[in-house]
Amino acid sequence: MIRDKSARKPAAKDAAKQDAARKAAPSKAAKASAVKVPAGKKGIIAIAPPSFRRERALIKRGVWPVAGCDEAGRGPLAGPVVAAAVILDPDRIPRGIDDSKRLTAEERERLFDKICATAQVSVAVASRSRIDRDNILRASLWALKRAVVALPDSPRHVFVDGRDRLDTSCDCEAVIGGDGIVLSIAAASIVAKVTRDRLMCALAQDCPGYGFEQHKGYAVPEHLDALDRLGPTVHHRSFFAPVAAARAKHMPWTVEPVQDLFTVTEVQVDANVEVDVSANL
Repeated sequence: MIRDKSARKPAAKDAAKQDAARKAAPSKAAKASAVKVPAGKKGIIAIAPPSFRRERALIKRGVWPVAGCDEAGRGPLAGPVVAAAVILDPDRIPRGIDDSKRLTAEERERLFDKICATAQVSVAVASRSRIDRDNILRASLWALKRAVVALPDSPRHVFVDGRDRLDTSCDCEAVIGGDGIVLSIAAASIVAKVTRDRLMCALAQDCPGYGFEQHKGYAVPEHLDALDRLGPTVHHRSFFAPVAAARAKHMPWTVEPVQDLFTVTEVQVDANVEVDVSANL
């Protein structure tokens, strides 16, 4: 009996090809979780936007209202810290809400109007003097708490961006990177950012030459150059290093000398004075 080997070879090759195709083909779950990247944008990592999942889980448990809060302006050398708290309406959530840092100025302005029109919103401001007095972290937490307290309806649960929880009467959950995870925090980040940007543009009219309307008080080269040329304004944070250096240059009389604790002071002793050594025994 003569076997036709040629008839079986193509079948074996086809089977091998099918196995390779099955291994190479992505699963349905992988296809569902894949994020489309626009053509010509190779190398860009697609980041999922924040979601309303955590808020909705609390609503299902009967916990409502749920607020998100965030601040803007911890890093700048000048201007206040602005905190915002937002309670989104589950039935009227504006589309496109994201971490304010991922949005353009035009997108933030558009979403700011939509958030204020559909949600409960409150804003609190920690002034430059409070930042100098309390330090930047305490001033930020103070402003965040004030924003939560100022909401029209007292929330039963609060999400706050960062690692520090707030001293509130309701449950508070700190979420690191929360402005990119929790939708309510993202909405608060937009409100805080737009509000502070507008305040800095107003300060720019009172203090021309510093470029507040451009850099919003951050330590960019243009701002550092203006500080070196013009000196600090009343809106600059006194204890931030570049501001302190500019004050020492332009207003040295306002800088208190620091006492060197390791300086040895010589004491002159009169040789004619008799000392009773036994008095201390």
